Amino acid sequence: MRRRNFLRAATIGVGVAAFGNTLTPSAMAAPAQNGPSPYGPLQPADGNGIRLPDGFTSRVIARSGERVAGYTWHEAPDGGAVFADGSGWIYVSNSEVYFGGGAGAVRFDASGNITGAYRILNGTRVNCAGGAMPWNTWLSCEEIDRGYVYETDPWGPASAAVRRPAMGRFKHEAAAADPVRKVVYMTEDVSDGRFYRFIPDTWGDLSAGTLQVLVADGGTSGGFGWATVPDPDGSPTATRHQVPGSKSFDGGEGLHYANDTAWFTTKGDNRVWQLDLAGGTYELAYDDSLVDPGSPPLSGVDNVTGSGFGDLYVAEDGGNMEICVITPDDIVAPFLRVTGQGSSEITGPAFTPAGDRLYFSSQRGTSGSSSGGITYEVTGPFRT
Repeated sequence: MRRRNFLRAATIGVGVAAFGNTLTPSAMAAPAQNGPSPYGPLQPADGNGIRLPDGFTSRVIARSGERVAGYTWHEAPDGGAVFADGSGWIYVSNSEVYFGGGAGAVRFDASGNITGAYRILNGTRVNCAGGAMPWNTWLSCEEIDRGYVYETDPWGPASAAVRRPAMGRFKHEAAAADPVRKVVYMTEDVSDGRFYRFIPDTWGDLSAGTLQVLVADGGTSGGFGWATVPDPDGSPTATRHQVPGSKSFDGGEGLHYANDTAWFTTKGDNRVWQLDLAGGTYELAYDDSLVDPGSPPLSGVDNVTGSGFGDLYVAEDGGNMEICVITPDDIVAPFLRVTGQGSSEITGPAFTPAGDRLYFSSQRGTSGSSSGGITYEVTGPFRT
């Protein structure tokens, strides 16, 4: 079956406590391959230095160190998400710097005009990615040893943010909520990182619960299960080393959940992984060493998001500064390319509720410095 055809006919499943059924190699879908973009070829760079398909336009909404609606936009903008706000929306963005970190937000009206901007998290370090929760909070994650998850209010103020130690202390990257199983998945950005889920005692309250880690036989496909991490505090033994049989992943990065499936990226081997949470199996959605024909269009995999159509949008950390699309038909192709910013990385892709605007940042912009971040909006005929 095609990789994401089941998104339109998803079944409701339950979490597994032991290994699920193992698919035979012939039953597993092949990783995505080169092909034509559903949006057509990239056009010459626009005035913002972005190459887009025909019919799409870009604009700069914020620059690090410059004022936007009264707020000085933070350095090194990273993971982000969009929240509905009446007829408008809010885009939240982390700051991946060691001192100051935290997160900020920009508010838009129904026409896309900026109506406000403000800080939603202070006093944290290396806030890389995170995840939007169904109860309209943003989890901002610290990418440091024994880092914390902070739950923030996209409407502010920063003083409303709450540390969530029950979700484990490790080098956090991204988070994604699964409202069916009432859990939150998390990635870990180290070369032998793990894939976790947090089971809150009460759904919607992350103050207490159980941290579990994915266990599997190894390899790039098969069945998986979950085992409880004995000490989520991660000291003296790191959480990733506490459970025999837990599966390691080479540098966990972006994470996206939709319809009984979680997709996440690993930067060390340039892979996109797919977890079938109803079936209890995992496989590769993309592997740059398995692309044929031609050279792989996607390298330096990082943040990931998805559209209502079922397309995945994967941002590059370096490479040639592209956001690539992986379609439900297992085709991978460039969607956009940022030019003249080879010392930066693309971060924080997120769609508006209507799916017609995409936000993202170039973390270090043209300067190659954390102080040179640029946050963009792309508008156009996205597939929804």
